[in-house]
Amino acid sequence: MILEPILIDGGWESADSPVGSFQSVNPALKASLPEAYPVSSLKDVERALAAAHQAVEQLPALPVGVIADFLDRFAENIEADKAALVETAHTETALPREPRLASVELPRTTDQLRQAARAVRDRSWCMATIDTRTNIRSKYAPLGAPVAVFGPNNFPFAFNSCAGGDFAAAVAAGNPVIAKANTGHPGTTRLFAEAARKAIQASGLPRAMVQLIYRLRPDDGFRFVAHPLLGATGFTGSRAAGLKLKAAAESAGKPVYLEMGSLNPVIILPGALEERMDQVVDEFFNSCTTGVGQLCTKPGLIVLLDDARGREFCGKASRFFEEGASGVLLGEDGPQNLAAAIETMTSHGAEPLVGGSSFDAPGYSFQNSLLQVSGGSFLANSGPLQTEAFGPVSLVVKARDEDELVKIVEKIEGNLTGCVYSHSAGKDDEFYNRIEPLLRRRVGRLLNDKMPTGVAVSPAMNHGGPYPATGHPGFTAVGIPASMLRFAALHCYDNVRKHRLPMELQDKNPTGQMWRSIDREWTQGDI
Repeated sequence: MILEPILIDGGWESADSPVGSFQSVNPALKASLPEAYPVSSLKDVERALAAAHQAVEQLPALPVGVIADFLDRFAENIEADKAALVETAHTETALPREPRLASVELPRTTDQLRQAARAVRDRSWCMATIDTRTNIRSKYAPLGAPVAVFGPNNFPFAFNSCAGGDFAAAVAAGNPVIAKANTGHPGTTRLFAEAARKAIQASGLPRAMVQLIYRLRPDDGFRFVAHPLLGATGFTGSRAAGLKLKAAAESAGKPVYLEMGSLNPVIILPGALEERMDQVVDEFFNSCTTGVGQLCTKPGLIVLLDDARGREFCGKASRFFEEGASGVLLGEDGPQNLAAAIETMTSHGAEPLVGGSSFDAPGYSFQNSLLQVSGGSFLANSGPLQTEAFGPVSLVVKARDEDELVKIVEKIEGNLTGCVYSHSAGKDDEFYNRIEPLLRRRVGRLLNDKMPTGVAVSPAMNHGGPYPATGHPGFTAVGIPASMLRFAALHCYDNVRKHRLPMELQDKNPTGQMWRSIDREWTQGDI
């Protein structure tokens, strides 16, 4: 069997002593695709790390604008390869060509690359800080080592290990990236790697600025994230895999930034249902089933009062879930994992209202599923009832009264997002004020009166949150320049002669536009 090559030090090469192979699957047909990819041995990791360290040594001699030029050229190459990328990703994931891949996710991917390029040129991301009295100056700078990026299966473009948000942030911060492709879309990732390779050649970056490995055995993945030559890791995936990588990396003192899933609780207060019941039901159903529910910001937990309107909400939502079309899941594990999650919830008191099982179809499919549970049962079994179901599944928790609803919010684990729907004229404000401080501490992004599925690529966005949604509550995976700080080191200069300082810390503002903190005042001026 001929195996697809990996990208090492600017060239497509055969894997060194591969320990296996795999093929991706078309989930719409449950059929293996013809290309075979290597499961790399640790030898490939060592080759990639060695080449990346050569790149690290070469980068300081290059103008910082070279990285920005690369990011812009890479975005242009992606747009030029749009047709092939969309078709390959559609085949590997069954995600719709339009509008999802071609008109939503691909433009988002190129936009965040261009935002990263602008941040590189502007330099404000460095957070240059100068204290003229003590002559101490500091700024954020590259790690001085490569970054490993492990991408998820549900966003083959925007979170791709070789083109997505973690990739853009790591490169913009000045670090080479070693991408570990998601095995659900290796062909898509290879197209991105080739587009990046061409952009590297055109911009003059070191050859090993971007490298690609498709798959590793779990033990070799743990060795990779703990390797002495690695600077940091960005990971998006399951909690089980993320925690194992975290343990391996942190045992070696290596930072690892994890996004591991989220239920994204939505608290619906009585006034919202009194005012706009049908609108809330419609927004909930559409948000829960967008992307077949395979989004990290899907509303997987609804909390409301067990009163007449709360029961009416459940009845109307059930009809939406029952009548709505079921889409194709990303892979063969999807139906099994959903069935297991529902089994966990039902064995701890949840009751299916609609769906609850897979069904015979050409592709990997699962019924749109809505469950309910009493507030008392949730309080008694809050751990298992917060099992993530990665698909078109949500659990409604029905609180006996306001006091019980507050206690339920206190039991909610860390999440990426949390939302409160309330009456637009303020009827729920007193109740909201009891809930908001509790929910605020449990989520990275707090929303009012909108479902959480949209994640704007904005400098103000936080796509992060408390554990177990992520491994660290202080960082975001979306939002440039903030996301870049995960892959940066704080460099301090104490009484260093002015001509020896990095340009960002010299008396003259190097761009004229860069924001710097000089004697505790943010300014674009010179010293």
